[in-house]
Amino acid sequence: MEYVPILVLVISFICLLAIGTPVAWSIAISSLLTLLVSIPVIPAMTTVSQRIGTGLDSFALLAIPLFILSGELMNKGGIAHRLIAFAKTLVGSLPGGLALINIISSMLMGAIAGSAMAAASAMGSILGPEMEKEGYSREFGAAVNITAATTGLIIPPSNVLIVYSLASGGASIAALFLAGYIPGILTGLFLMIVASFWAKKKGYKVGKRSTLKEIFKTFIDAVPSLFMLVVVIGGIVTGIFTATEASAIAVLYSFLLGMIYREITFPKMPQILLVSAATTAIVMLLIGASMSMSWALSYENIPQEISSGLLALSDNPIIILLIINLLLLFVGIFMDMTPAVLIFTPIFLPVVTALGLDPVHFGIIMVLNLCIGLCTPPVGSVLFVGVGIAKTTIEKVVKPLLPLFIAMIFALFLVTYFPELSLWLPRQFGL
Repeated sequence: MEYVPILVLVISFICLLAIGTPVAWSIAISSLLTLLVSIPVIPAMTTVSQRIGTGLDSFALLAIPLFILSGELMNKGGIAHRLIAFAKTLVGSLPGGLALINIISSMLMGAIAGSAMAAASAMGSILGPEMEKEGYSREFGAAVNITAATTGLIIPPSNVLIVYSLASGGASIAALFLAGYIPGILTGLFLMIVASFWAKKKGYKVGKRSTLKEIFKTFIDAVPSLFMLVVVIGGIVTGIFTATEASAIAVLYSFLLGMIYREITFPKMPQILLVSAATTAIVMLLIGASMSMSWALSYENIPQEISSGLLALSDNPIIILLIINLLLLFVGIFMDMTPAVLIFTPIFLPVVTALGLDPVHFGIIMVLNLCIGLCTPPVGSVLFVGVGIAKTTIEKVVKPLLPLFIAMIFALFLVTYFPELSLWLPRQFGL
């Protein structure tokens, strides 16, 4: 194995991050330095810039800015309030009722908006003060909000699953979307069990039981929001439209719904578009830079070398999957989800496919791993959003976070070693 390119890539990337260089530029510069080991300066610079540009030249990627815009429209369109009201009537009377409301609402909001940041922001600002008023500790409320928000990245529609489809060389987006339902719901259920036990142990208040009439009323109010899932996912699965077309429909639907609810007005639209454009720019720069690193890795034959090395360690799928999970959990601590998917999919996918794993199953394993990374310092974006909204500190949130982390890791273990949890639903639809 040629170690010099790997050492240059790893050391330069870590050093750039350590001195505060933005992640996208750290990726691009370390890719350039890696190529300089083998080729002259001008061709190396030309290749990196070219790969950043051509990496974004994909029709499938058009879905990402549109889903980001639809998520922002939903976040400002009054959808969160209706989902919270519906969740409250379902689980408000159980131990840790408000924590369970937070988790269910985050699962619904994250699934509809396709954004963990949107879910954490909406649920934290609405439910955080209410939980504190009812006697819940601020840190526990933040911990629940942070971990629950990530479930929306597994439950479709999910931008990161579209990115994985691109990085894997064409895994079906429809199959990935369907594969995310059971693992996402399972993760949410484990979080609910842990939150309920924690709340019972701490003696937090229990809300009053809702009547069937109240449940029905809040459900009717939430139906228009929930129906978007049916329209978007149903259209993709049945082949009526592609994921990219579905994202455009999601924008139109969420805009009209916000107008009907009178939460979105034309004067608010410039700010919504500006926030969406800024988020899109960050994501797209990360994708472009990551594509340049993927090309550099491929040029230096690094994925094949790592693949051979892992398979030389063992041919037991249980051991290899355990090693990959540990590596991805470690990667998630230091790298944001989008670049991690683009960089490590070409490295690990050949290994797992050689062992007979389905690429769709591995996609869910990878995303679930990296969701845990979003809740950990130093790069956990959802962690910082949750802590910022709760007006607390990471140090104080760590204690209530730990049991919720264990719940997420247990869900990851089940999804990893029981492929049918991911593959059963796509198979029912012939995908």
